[in-house]
Amino acid sequence: MAARTKARKRAVDVLYEADLRSSDPLAVLRDRIADGNPPVPEHAVRLVEGAVAQQARIDELIEEHASGWSLDRLPDVDRAILRMAVFELLWVDDVPDAVVIDEAVELAKALSTDDSPAYVNGVLGGIVRAEIPT
Repeated sequence: MAARTKARKRAVDVLYEADLRSSDPLAVLRDRIADGNPPVPEHAVRLVEGAVAQQARIDELIEEHASGWSLDRLPDVDRAILRMAVFELLWVDDVPDAVVIDEAVELAKALSTDDSPAYVNGVLGGIVRAEIPT
């Protein structure tokens, strides 16, 4: 598994855990870094910190493109995947959009429901079309 793929999975794990426990994602991240098993890659730290810093805008975009679903109705893991991916799409310039979307879809396939990959793909595609000038 590629280093950034592992980092994305780790970032989703942290965001998901924080959401489930109604905890601060940065506190969960600090705990995981201190634990060190498995290690938290630098890109995962970047993704979690960025998703937290931009959460209000990210959540607004997800709600806007979620096709009739509120953020609260989404499966917890899908919400974590989308938050991580939207941050990476809009605020990380060194990763192509297609790679971010593909990785998010793969995470949804591995971690969520049968409907989640197509849903994640649709939401992220809508955000890219609306937010990133061509």
